[in-house]
Amino acid sequence: MSAPITPDNLTVPRKDVTGKPTLIGLTREAMREALIEMGTPEKQAKMRVGQIWHWLYFKGVTDFGLMTSLSKAYRAELAEVFTLERPEIVAKQISKDGTRKYLLRIAGGHEVEVVYIPEKNRGTLCVSSQVGCTLTCSFCHTGTQKLVRNLTAGEIVAQILVARDDLNEWDNTPFDKRMLSNIVLMGMGEPLYNFDNVRDAMKIAMDPEGISISRRRITLSTSGVVPEIARAGEEIGCMVAVSFHATTDEVRDTLVPINKRWNIAALLDALRNYPRLSNSERITFEYVMLKGINDSDADAHRLVKLIEGIPAKINLIPFNPWPGSPYERSDWKRIETFGDIVNAAGYASPVRRPRGEDIMAACGQLKSETERARKSRKQIAEEAGL
Repeated sequence: MSAPITPDNLTVPRKDVTGKPTLIGLTREAMREALIEMGTPEKQAKMRVGQIWHWLYFKGVTDFGLMTSLSKAYRAELAEVFTLERPEIVAKQISKDGTRKYLLRIAGGHEVEVVYIPEKNRGTLCVSSQVGCTLTCSFCHTGTQKLVRNLTAGEIVAQILVARDDLNEWDNTPFDKRMLSNIVLMGMGEPLYNFDNVRDAMKIAMDPEGISISRRRITLSTSGVVPEIARAGEEIGCMVAVSFHATTDEVRDTLVPINKRWNIAALLDALRNYPRLSNSERITFEYVMLKGINDSDADAHRLVKLIEGIPAKINLIPFNPWPGSPYERSDWKRIETFGDIVNAAGYASPVRRPRGEDIMAACGQLKSETERARKSRKQIAEEAGL
């Protein structure tokens, strides 16, 4: 198992193609310091942060010129020093079930995926925390893509801003129904290997004077970075989901190789000690259903025994096939039987309905399809002598 990847050695500076730093993703204190460094009088800086924060995260503006509560001269100064540039939408797909999938190009020409999933009473945005992934989980398509780097806090927040742009959801009143009401850190990458940037981004998302998403509507999914789990509860305070997927170390070592570093027993100990654990704030165990691998009655019985005493629910996830995958989705009857055993033990075990299958909305797929298309175009050009 490779050593943890830290923000220090993989995160690039928050600058776009213009070379200017962005204000998006800065904490309030970091923004105050940036404004003072720009020349804003120290006594005015806190007030200016509040004004700019409102325009960025409540109004959703992308141009300093639109920040009309600031003087024209100050807006011009801001525009000279900073940028509010959004990532480029390289590709956007809309499924017949309403799921939206975006491929965004960020600094360095790298690409990340974001998926918006509309439901009857909520809309969930699945965001990425890294370009690629270091964990090489054998059933996950993103695991076939090497880790390039961590995303900055600004690049994580920008995924939320792009989605709200596309949904035309800015300047809402408290009484408006939220189209984007929930965030899940379940996209590309392991969030707890990019802790500081994920924490800062989620603090911005929770801020009541801006995007204002409740901490209980934000779920961080980890494959089991045990030393950072308690810290997530203390410093972020969001809900936690665990990519569990197996009931023995032997099987989990193959499916989720991080298990070789922190095994099932160590992971469960960390979850039992999660700072916010209660019946109202349960741990979610994610369990992808793989035919003949982890879907037996014995697995179901072992699962409920393992998590005994942990306030929890188990999300059963039908496997999303991808080209070259060595696994198959469990039969529906097998999934239902597995769920019945878990339910009988007193744990909710909803089956996650596959969404966006017609646009390959499982994480990692749009990026790979785009890369294949790009390589094909390059090959055609080379063969044509262009």
